[in-house]
Amino acid sequence: MKTIMIPGLAKPVTTLIQGSDYFRPSVYDKVCSVLDRYFAIGGNTIDTAHIYCGGESEVAIGQWMKDRNNREDVVILTKGAHHDQNGPRVNPEAISKDLFESLERLGTDYIDLYALHRDDPSVSVSVIIDALNEHIKAGRINAIGGSNWTVQRLQEANEYAAANGLIGFTFSSPNLSLAKAKEPFWAGCVSADASDCAWHEEHQLPILSWSSQARGFFTGRFTPEDRSNEDLVRVFYSDENWERLRRAEQLAKEKGVSTIQIALAYVLNQPFPTCALIGAQNVEELLSCEEGSNIVLTPEELNWLEHVEKSVR
Repeated sequence: MKTIMIPGLAKPVTTLIQGSDYFRPSVYDKVCSVLDRYFAIGGNTIDTAHIYCGGESEVAIGQWMKDRNNREDVVILTKGAHHDQNGPRVNPEAISKDLFESLERLGTDYIDLYALHRDDPSVSVSVIIDALNEHIKAGRINAIGGSNWTVQRLQEANEYAAANGLIGFTFSSPNLSLAKAKEPFWAGCVSADASDCAWHEEHQLPILSWSSQARGFFTGRFTPEDRSNEDLVRVFYSDENWERLRRAEQLAKEKGVSTIQIALAYVLNQPFPTCALIGAQNVEELLSCEEGSNIVLTPEELNWLEHVEKSVR
């Protein structure tokens, strides 16, 4: 499987990252089946978060790593400082609390890739970077990133880090997909647009994209007339995205692959390092993702897939 390197991490990161937002000890057999298959085809990176399944996702992953005795072979991406019912929690105290709880659940003394699950623009980046660097110095975190951070805040944070001899963000995890979001899927979420991608190309900062396949938009299960999935309608239903789907279908036919594989290849063929978070739960889905990750798209094909006139009907 193809890999990228992320500064701060000695291990390579596979371009397909297995998601775990449904992992629980109560379905441990399924967790083992999914992770064993994923690692068998060369994957090595698992995405989780402090809030997933109330922490049970991390517990299940920790049990799997213990049973397989493979912690050093695994890249863990976990996230913390998500807001709660009282509002934003991007502060040193919340970061520390969530990080220590994640370490305990995962049964490890370090996190490979640690991302702040949301941002709070009212908090100075200096406070955030200072706090994260304390954990890096203590060996609890290898690399830091922002999940759903704007490129403006990422740049501000990294400029502060550079000016003060500290370690800045070396990856970002917004949504990036061929289907362009009309509005955030969840409150506080960020989807990378053309200007964001231009910034990532300039700085070569990796994107680890969630919902890289637009939550099934490219599976063929949806049509403009089918409005049963309210979230998909709200976020991805637009004339421009239906045209992108049509073009993806056309290109898939020409290449002898599936449409959703073209959507995945779009994310993984950007002019900067990218990985795609996937939710494969069976062999067929996993092999489809693996095949999609090996498709090469030219800059001209990427441009044709993405750039659709607003007047398209």
